[in-house]
Amino acid sequence: MAKRDIALVVVAAGQGQRLGAGKPKAFVDLVGRPLLTHAIESIIALPDLAQLIIAVPESHLVEAAQIAAELIGELPIDLEVVLGGETRQGSISNALAEVAEASEIVLVHDAARALAPTSLFSSVAASVRSTRTSSLPVMRVVDTIKRIAGETVLETVDREVLRSAQTPQGFLSAELRAAYAEAETEFTDDAALMQAAGHAILAVDGDERAFKITTPADLAAAELRFSGQPAGFRTGIGTDVHRFTEDAAKPLYLGTIIWPGERGLDGHSDGDAVSHAIVDALLSAAGLGDIGSNFGVDRPEFSGANGKVFLEGAIDLIAAAGFRVENVAVQIIGNRPKVAPHREAVEAALQAILGAPVSLGATTTDGLGFLGNSEGVAAVATALLAKSGAQSGPEGRLAS
Repeated sequence: MAKRDIALVVVAAGQGQRLGAGKPKAFVDLVGRPLLTHAIESIIALPDLAQLIIAVPESHLVEAAQIAAELIGELPIDLEVVLGGETRQGSISNALAEVAEASEIVLVHDAARALAPTSLFSSVAASVRSTRTSSLPVMRVVDTIKRIAGETVLETVDREVLRSAQTPQGFLSAELRAAYAEAETEFTDDAALMQAAGHAILAVDGDERAFKITTPADLAAAELRFSGQPAGFRTGIGTDVHRFTEDAAKPLYLGTIIWPGERGLDGHSDGDAVSHAIVDALLSAAGLGDIGSNFGVDRPEFSGANGKVFLEGAIDLIAAAGFRVENVAVQIIGNRPKVAPHREAVEAALQAILGAPVSLGATTTDGLGFLGNSEGVAAVATALLAKSGAQSGPEGRLAS
């Protein structure tokens, strides 16, 4: 029978601002269940686990307790849910106060590493038990690493001696609590805190599944790794064409901004072919029709409207349908205007509206057709959306 002498601290108090989900990171869904649920499932399969202590924000104390209690069921594991601190270190300090004297080993784990397998917990615990030394899992660094000062590259660092740290990290309970009691500096992980207190740290092989979910791209990667299927990605394409106006006073709008010194484009709104093509791409990716069916020329409120109005309206519609924008690419086709002087400004303006990377390119038709004759401008856009979970958001900015 396994000796149950391990206390496992799960840090789940992070707000997840970079994930942008509007809730603490540990409670964001991964394939329909919170990250915390996935993390606990692997943890409670550890045969010698005696205690599970979870540090969470005050707003989620009850939910965390319900999640953990349901998963633990009749297993002989004591559960404690504690209030998280203002920092990671503060959260762990609160959790360590609940570690029982009988728990000889403490493993500290980030809930954001939700797919860490049980075998990794076992490996770290076994290292601590057999060597009586703090241990952490590490992964080899595969990229070439440069040391810089400002924008100057000083040297290439030997990556053979570098490793990236993961969790769970394991310690003798008495040593970890003593180090925390004396710590006066904030450290990025517990191994660093223990080293500062004079303790040796051993490295064990990490696991690629224990990567940290920090950004929407990380969450999509976790969904793909978990399910083996793309995480609800959808692509769309959009096109728009406008001829140059005869009105010499009308400015040219492309990508929501004015291109000084250029003749404008005819249209019911501002003739912004770039923005309109992007709107069509976004709507088609989400299966929501096109710009005409949502913001048609029969609606007088859109007469002369700037492209930003349509882009913001499309963002509202796709968000209400449960999608987020991953990236957009758009190409302008025509002999004029010249795109290069305006590329950075247009990309910046569009990225600010869409909240995602945008790339702008240009080409010509080698003199063929009305575009080759400089009679107008065309734009072709592609958009990549990811399913972010169905949600009932507010009515769109353009709701009638």
